[in-house]
Amino acid sequence: MFSLLWSLSRGYRLCPWRSPYLLWRIETYSGLHADQITFATFWRFTFHHRRELTRYLHWATRLRP
Repeated sequence: MFSLLWSLSRGYRLCPWRSPYLLWRIETYSGLHADQITFATFWRFTFHHRRELTRYLHWATRLRP
């Protein structure tokens, strides 16, 4: 699971709230516009949806070859 997180945050490991991929994923999941997602919004979203995100990471890890 951590290897998937490492790969998803590639290039933005110290500031994942700036990652275009993660912003796009949050935008498509929640309907928030990517240009409106800030540091606080990103961490609030990840905290409130931590169970769903953990379930997604487990699912995506199983799919990786």
